Amino acid sequence: MGIGEWVAPRRLGRDFRWLLASSWTSNVGDGIALAAAPLLIASMTDSPILVAAGAVLQFLPWLLFGLHAGAIADRLDRRLLIMIANGVRALVLVALCGFLLTGVASIWLVLTVAFLYGCAEVFVDTTSSTLLPMMVRKSDLGVGNARLQAGFLVANQFGGPPLGAFLFAVGSFWPFAVQAVCVALAVVLISRITATPAPKTATDSPRTPVHTDIAVGIRWLWRNPPVRTLVLIILTFNVTWAAPWGVLVLYATDHLGMGPVGYGALTTASAVGGLLATFSFGWLERRFSFATLMRVCLSAEVAMHLAFALTTSGAVAFVIMIAFGAYAFVWGTISTTVRQRLVPHELQGRIASVNMVGVFGGLVIGQALGGVIAQIGGLTAPWWFAFVGAAVTLALVWRPISHIAAARIDDETDAAG
Repeated sequence: MGIGEWVAPRRLGRDFRWLLASSWTSNVGDGIALAAAPLLIASMTDSPILVAAGAVLQFLPWLLFGLHAGAIADRLDRRLLIMIANGVRALVLVALCGFLLTGVASIWLVLTVAFLYGCAEVFVDTTSSTLLPMMVRKSDLGVGNARLQAGFLVANQFGGPPLGAFLFAVGSFWPFAVQAVCVALAVVLISRITATPAPKTATDSPRTPVHTDIAVGIRWLWRNPPVRTLVLIILTFNVTWAAPWGVLVLYATDHLGMGPVGYGALTTASAVGGLLATFSFGWLERRFSFATLMRVCLSAEVAMHLAFALTTSGAVAFVIMIAFGAYAFVWGTISTTVRQRLVPHELQGRIASVNMVGVFGGLVIGQALGGVIAQIGGLTAPWWFAFVGAAVTLALVWRPISHIAAARIDDETDAAG
């Protein structure tokens, strides 16, 4: 089997390859910004509040517009919506480059650009998650999601940030200029996909207000126990995960004594684990049920929190983080696949948006709790909180996981081959 066939199997179709290429290209640009944007903000202000505001603006658009983005994705040609939203992102980046080159950029202007870019990104990410189920058979959703997740790890988490830091050292506008090129190229690549008309129910029924469409999606989610439980698991585990992650830099430098370089290596280790898992996902999917894999991943999450709470060794923490990256990749791929299998095409956008609002809502809640807990109980206290919270959640969902994972792999003609 050639490398091309392994990366994008021919059975997944030509459209999948264009989607994969567009996703990977866009992730290179976003990975560049992951390092360059904080560096730009820090170069303009010494205020911790303004620096933190740059991070908050990554989450805020999801909380404000996430549900609306899902409803709109279920109304329109999804490919066209992604092209428009990515076009807006490219224009925002071009404007930022112009401000930087002319010397008129200020911290407030940069934060405004970050917010506008984040708003457009909500529509891109929500809608992109609806395309794969329209392209491949349900039995191929696992491998399709694994390849998309691999691109995120390689480009966004592993390769993009070092490139962004290097380009910023060359000139403050260079990383954003390269990012603009990547986003524009993603528009061209996604345009090669066969047109994706709006879902049938969106075109055949009378047009309703967006908030009505959102309510329909939420009602469907609440009345579907497997998907509802899956979303609640993701929300809860993001709260427990984010609590210690919010103070990870202090935990690594002060508690483990790793220093800034060690902290950077620790955060990169999860990407290494994720990359290792990409090579084994197909083997795992063929040999184990999704229910088994989901239980193993969530159990590993509980064990990880306990291990971090107990260790005082940077080397041990590095190994734990590699394991975290591996099982987090498997969990993310499986949970996305299960959700896509269970949700009708006409509701994919709305349910995906509820899921993402839960993800980012959990991150905000967890980080806030983590700071307070660490202030009161010390730097290991958030890990103990995460261990107990995740263990209790796992005990409650251990049996329902069987029902969550039992997505029917039928209706194969549903998607284009």
